Amino acid sequence: MKTIKSILLFLLFISFKSFSQNESTVNKVTEENLATGQRVFTNTCAVCHNNNSLSKSNGPSMGLLAGMSPKAIFSALTIGKMKLQASALSEDERKAVAEFITKKSLQSTPMPEAAYTKFSLAEHPTYFSGHGGNLEGTGFINESDINASNVSKLKVKWVFAFPEGTQVRSKPAVVGDWLIMGSQFGNVYCLNKITGKIGWHFQADAGVRGAVAISGNPLKVYFADYATNVYALDLKTGALIWKQRSGVHPQSAVTGSVAVLKNTIVVPITSFEVISALDPNYDCCTSSGEVVALDAKAGRIIWRHRVISEEAKVSGKKSNGKSFFGPAGAIVWGSPNIDTKRGLVYFGTGENYTDPATKTSDAIQAVDIKTGKLIWTYQATKDDTWNLACPGDPNCPEKEGPDLDFGMAPIIVKGGLDGKDVLVVGQKSGVVHALEPETGKVVWQTRIGKGGALGGIHWGMAVDGNQIFAANADNFNGIDNSDPGRNASPGLYALDIQTGKINWSQPTPAADQGKIPANSAAPLALSEIVFAGALDGHIRAYDKISGNILWDFDTVRKYETVNGIAGKGGSLDGPSPVVSDGILYVNSGYGSFGEIPGNVLIAFEVEK
Repeated sequence: MKTIKSILLFLLFISFKSFSQNESTVNKVTEENLATGQRVFTNTCAVCHNNNSLSKSNGPSMGLLAGMSPKAIFSALTIGKMKLQASALSEDERKAVAEFITKKSLQSTPMPEAAYTKFSLAEHPTYFSGHGGNLEGTGFINESDINASNVSKLKVKWVFAFPEGTQVRSKPAVVGDWLIMGSQFGNVYCLNKITGKIGWHFQADAGVRGAVAISGNPLKVYFADYATNVYALDLKTGALIWKQRSGVHPQSAVTGSVAVLKNTIVVPITSFEVISALDPNYDCCTSSGEVVALDAKAGRIIWRHRVISEEAKVSGKKSNGKSFFGPAGAIVWGSPNIDTKRGLVYFGTGENYTDPATKTSDAIQAVDIKTGKLIWTYQATKDDTWNLACPGDPNCPEKEGPDLDFGMAPIIVKGGLDGKDVLVVGQKSGVVHALEPETGKVVWQTRIGKGGALGGIHWGMAVDGNQIFAANADNFNGIDNSDPGRNASPGLYALDIQTGKINWSQPTPAADQGKIPANSAAPLALSEIVFAGALDGHIRAYDKISGNILWDFDTVRKYETVNGIAGKGGSLDGPSPVVSDGILYVNSGYGSFGEIPGNVLIAFEVEK
């Protein structure tokens, strides 16, 4: 059924495209490390990463991996997606592999002293944070400093570069005059939003993919890393207050953002068994998506909700004679949102990894925030069983599904439907769903795209109370071709919140050769305009009424940076941009799925 395995395998590592580094920081690799790395690679890695085409092997080839940074490979082997496969290797062996593949020395680029500034904070600062900017996840800021009449005058104010980075996907939180965001290698930076200088820095144990949350009295910084560790930091110093692992399955992970209400932190849990399934000898699969609540004061776990209530057991035989396990999967890739009126937590789930399929995959669930008790489930796509072994490898389920996750968080729109609250959410199927918050009952549904594993609605939407703004990826590398009569239609769409009617649509403009013309990143809605990034690296501003493009900036270029680190822009994917006090902040760089790597946060300001 699927023809896109070669593209999805990029989930294993960040992009194959070459990423320029500061040559002064790259030292020659020793002959000893080259020999060790070659030996370990041959014995451990080559079976999946030989130089055959991706369609004939289990992972990106040696030639493709050579374009990555050594730190990215070492990170993948140590705290990332290849941790399980590299578990028997010593630290020196992992370093040697990274250096052998890239022919570059593994070392950390020092942050210049001039990159830092003194941290100071007003007594009662304003703040907004989380993946959608608020508990409802609306992605809307009633900002008028940047508007339809002056957006065309936006110019680069400053650029901050993340050392050795190839992917920038943690959305900045804003508190007072500061931005706080995580990074690919676990660095959490507090940046002055006017100058881009570092006020403080914290090192987490693993990469931070989601947004941080600001909450509490006094205010604290909360976030989770990829290894499911949850952190509480002192806002003024970045000092660690507590740390608690939230996952229990050995392959559990966090790719979304935490949500915080008063004394409760809600954490979404996925698993990278979807990748481990590539090994035909792996006992696939036993994990379940989860949502876990922690006490914000001490990090104590309050409750744990499993998306699949029963534990996995032997469920069949694979083509190689080994056992299948299930049910499994129904993971929580995205972020939860909190309904303060009803005391509910809403979140989306992904596909089942193996048979039997459950009624909780590709679904929206609501749980009680106090107890974690399931209140309702709305399943949008049934019998979706899929993992990266598909198609044809032993761990691929017999009935391979379409892989139509809910990757984004449901958005709570207060009074959005004839004065009543409504829950809206987009799916990778290309369908926008409007649901009753109390029951999960469908109010209306509207299809805006062809959908597919890399199509449809990935990262989110934005809602201003009247219109829903949805980015449709319909990436030609991963669309659903089960209906040949429906055409792919990547772009930005505006829907009427009352009826789901499409008010306007603006196709993603054609891209330069080698770039992907698709809108996958979540948009940001302001009072008059909508910002949306594209996989070709362009950030664009759209008129909210007509959908006309008012401003277009190509971020794929090299930059002089405020912290003295070599910077380059790339694809815009993941969370939405951020606007605060007339400054637009844009993450640039997304080295996965064949997209363009990059390592910068760009600040734009209207030219006076």
